[in-house]
Amino acid sequence: MSTNLLELPGATRGQKARIILALAIPAMIENFFQTVVGFVDTLFVSRLGLTEVAAVGVTNAILAVYIAVFMALGVGTSSMIAKNVGAGDLEQAKAIARQATWAASAAGLFFGVVTFFFAEALLRIMGAEPNVITEGVKYFRIVAVPSILISLMTVFGSILRAAGNTKTPMKIGLWINVFHIPLDYVLIFGIAGFNGLGLTGAAWATTIVRIAGAALLYLHIRKTTLSFPITQGFMFNRTYAFPLLKLSAPAAMERLIMRFGQVLYFGLIVRISTDTYAAHTIAGNIEVFSYMPGYGLAVAAATLVGQSLGAKRRQDAYQFGIIATLIAVLFMSFVGVLLFFLSPAAASWFTHEPDVTGMVITALRIDAFAQPFLAIGLVLAGALQGAGDTKSPLYSTTIGMWLIRVIGVYVLGISFGLGIAGVWLSIAIDLFVRALFLMYRFNKKMKGGRSEPMRS
Repeated sequence: MSTNLLELPGATRGQKARIILALAIPAMIENFFQTVVGFVDTLFVSRLGLTEVAAVGVTNAILAVYIAVFMALGVGTSSMIAKNVGAGDLEQAKAIARQATWAASAAGLFFGVVTFFFAEALLRIMGAEPNVITEGVKYFRIVAVPSILISLMTVFGSILRAAGNTKTPMKIGLWINVFHIPLDYVLIFGIAGFNGLGLTGAAWATTIVRIAGAALLYLHIRKTTLSFPITQGFMFNRTYAFPLLKLSAPAAMERLIMRFGQVLYFGLIVRISTDTYAAHTIAGNIEVFSYMPGYGLAVAAATLVGQSLGAKRRQDAYQFGIIATLIAVLFMSFVGVLLFFLSPAAASWFTHEPDVTGMVITALRIDAFAQPFLAIGLVLAGALQGAGDTKSPLYSTTIGMWLIRVIGVYVLGISFGLGIAGVWLSIAIDLFVRALFLMYRFNKKMKGGRSEPMRS
C-alpha cells in the first residue's frame, strides 16, 4: 500500500468512503482479533471463578492507566508522521519515528519499575478485597513489569498506521492472537502431564505474545520507507521531542483522566458488591466488541485528516472526518441491535449465576442505545487528534468522566440503589454529551474549509 493515500484530488464522497474503508477495515480486523483474545482470556479465567475475574478486572483497570500514556505517545506520533507523509517529507517522518521509539521505551521502563515495587499497594488503593489482591498481584507483575513491550507495540503500530499501512498491524495481530488462544488454554488449564498455572498462566501467555508482537512490528517497519535502526531511537532530540510531547501531553492527560475516573468509578462499583463488579467486568468484555468499527474508523480519520492537512487540503480533511463518522454510526447502530437481542446468550458464556447474568443483560441493553453516540465520539476524537488538536478530546473526557460518569455512578448506582443499571445509564449519558461536544469542536476546527461543495 502506498504511504500516502491522498492520491485522488477532487475525490467524490463515494471515493472518499472507499479510501476510508481501505484504511479502516484492516484496523477493524486487527481490533477484532485483539478483542477476541481479551474475550477468550476472560472466558477462560471465568472458569476459574469470579474472584479471578475480579482480579483481572481490577488489575487491567490499573494497567489501562499505563496504556493511556503509551496510547498518547501513539496519538502524537500518528499526528506528526501523518502530516509529514502528507507533505512528502519522509526524512522528518523517520526522525519522528526514532524519537517516538525512545520516548516509548523510557515510559515502558518507568511503569515496569512502578509495578515491580508497588503492585500490591496499587491494588489495595483500588479497594480490592484481600482474596482479589492475592490473585491480582501475581497477574499484575507478570503482565506489567515488562510494560516496555506494550509501549513499543503501541508506538510501532502508530508509525505504520500513520503512514497509511494498516494491513501489517492487522496481519501481525492475526498471527499472534491465533497463537495466543491455544497458549492461553494450555498455560491456564494444562495439557497431558502439565497441570496448568491458572491465572498465572493467563499472564504468561499475554506476555509471550507481546514479545512476539513488538518484534514483528519493528521488523516490518524496517521494510518500509520509514525504516530506522532501533539503536538510533534511544536519543533525545529536542527538535522532534518537544513537539511530540506537546501533542502527546494533552492526549496523555485525556487518557489519564479517563483511566483515573474509571479507577474511581470501578471502586464505587466494587462498593456496591463483588458480584456487581464481576457483572460489570463481564459486560465490558462483551461490549468491547462494539468498539471495533469505531476504533478502526478513528484510525482512518486520524490518518486521512492528518495527511490532508499536511498536503494543505483542509476541505478534504473535513470531509474525511464527517464521512468516517457517518460510516461509524451505521456500523455501530447495527452492533447496538445485536447487543440488545443477543445479550442473554453472551452473558451465559461467562456465568450461570442468575443474578450476575441478569445484571450483565441489563448493562448491555442500556449500552445498545448509546452505540451511535459512542461512534461519533470515537471517530471525531481521532479526527481531531489527527489534526493536531489533542485538547478537545481532553476537555470532553474531563467533563464526561468526572462531571457525568463518576457522579452519575455514585448518585444513580449507589444513592438511588439502581446498581448496575445506574452505572450503565451514567455511561450512556456521558457518551451522549461527549458526542455533541466533539461534533461542535470538529466543525469549529474545520469551518475554514467548508466553502468547497462536497462532490457526490
